Amino acid sequence: MSTLFTNIKELIQVRKHTKMPLRGKQMDELPSIENAYLWIEDGLIKDYGGMDEFHPHPAEEVYDCTGKTITPGYVDSHTHLIFAATREKEFEDRIHGLTYEEIAARGGGILNSAAALEKMTEDQLFEQARLRLDKIVAQGTTAVEIKSGYGLSVESELKILRVASRLRESGTTTNHIIPIKITFLGAHAFPKKYKNDREAYIKLIIHKMLPKIAEEKLADYIDVFCETNYFTVEEMLRIVEAGSAYGLKAKVHVNQFTSLGAIDAAVKAGSVSVDHLEVMETADFTALSGSKTIATALPSCSFFLGLDYAPVNKMIDQDIAVALASDYNPGSTPSGNLNFVFSLACIKMKLTPQRAFNALTVNAAHALEMQDELGSITKGKKANLLIFNNIDSIAAVPYNFGQVVIDQVVVDGVFI
Repeated sequence: MSTLFTNIKELIQVRKHTKMPLRGKQMDELPSIENAYLWIEDGLIKDYGGMDEFHPHPAEEVYDCTGKTITPGYVDSHTHLIFAATREKEFEDRIHGLTYEEIAARGGGILNSAAALEKMTEDQLFEQARLRLDKIVAQGTTAVEIKSGYGLSVESELKILRVASRLRESGTTTNHIIPIKITFLGAHAFPKKYKNDREAYIKLIIHKMLPKIAEEKLADYIDVFCETNYFTVEEMLRIVEAGSAYGLKAKVHVNQFTSLGAIDAAVKAGSVSVDHLEVMETADFTALSGSKTIATALPSCSFFLGLDYAPVNKMIDQDIAVALASDYNPGSTPSGNLNFVFSLACIKMKLTPQRAFNALTVNAAHALEMQDELGSITKGKKANLLIFNNIDSIAAVPYNFGQVVIDQVVVDGVFI
C-alpha cells in the first residue's frame, strides 16, 4: 500500500535521524517543512520534502493536504492501562482533605485496585483495556507502554501481563495495531499479607514471578515504586538486578514524594528511564545530567493529586533528556489524553510548545527504546501520524486545553 500526501501546510518534526535523545538547546528546535509532501509505502515513511522539489511518486492513494499540518504521533512511555475498576471514592476522599499517602495507609490506593483486579477474569480485563486503548489512540497516542502492578500476586500479575501481550498482538477493537512495550511492576506496593514480612514478598517477586514472566516472554522492562512507605533504594536495586538477569531493563518510579537517592542508584544501574521526579534535590540533577537515562515527567498526575510539578526546564538546562507521559491509571491519573499532558506541560511547567512536543515524541520514543521506529518524520520510520486542520502552529494544541484538535490519526499509514 502506497500513499502520497501533497500540499501539506507544514510537516513538523522532520529529522534525518534521532539516534540520541534531545537535550538543552536541542529541545527548542522543532524542524519543519512548509508546503510539503510525504510519501508512505507499506506503513513506513519513504520520502518527504518541499513541493518545490516534488516529483511524481507511485502511489495508490493521493491526498491533497492544503491547509493541513502533519506531525508524528505521540508516544506514551508510562501508563497503567490495565486495571479493574475506577476509584471515585478516593477522589472524593482527597477533596475532603485526605492525602494519597493517608488513603493508601488505610487500605486504599494500589491495594484497592489489586483487590478489584483479583476478581476479574483475563477476558474481562482485556475487553476493558481494549476500549481504553481505542480512546487513547483516537486522542493521538500511537505507541504506548503498559505496566502491571495492580496484581501483587503471582496469578494476578501474570494475568495483567498476558492481557498486555494480547493487546500488543490484536490492537484496538478495529484491529489497528500500535507498538506496545510491557513493564512488570510487581514491586508496586506490599500486599497486606506481607505487610510485616517484606522480605517474603521480594522473594516472591524474584523467585516466583520473574521466572514465569521470562518463561512466557511477557515483559520488556521491570519497574519498582521506590518511595517512602513502599520500596527502599536497596530493595529497588535487588529487584532491578534480578530482572536484569532475565533480560528486563529497568524503568523505575522515583522521587514522587521524597528524594531518597534512588535516581543516582537507578542511573548507575542503567535504568532506561526514571519517572515522576516531582521532588528533586541537587544530587538528583547531578546524577541525571549527561546520563543515558531519560527523565520522564507526569504532569497530569501532579494536576490530579495537587502535587508540585517536576522541574523540567531546570532539568533541560542541566543537560538532562526529558520526556513526558500520561501515567494513565485509576488512582492518580484517570486520563490517557496526551493533548492534556501537552497543555499542562506548557501552562503549569512553563515548557515552550516546542520543548513539550519534543518530550512527547522524540524523547518519549527514547524512553521506550523505539527511537529508530517512532517519534519523528524520518525515512524508514513507522507512518504513525497526526493530521491537524487549520492550525497556525504546534502551539494551537496546548492552547486549546481540554480539547482534541487532531483531525485524523494515521497508524502504519492507515487512517483509523
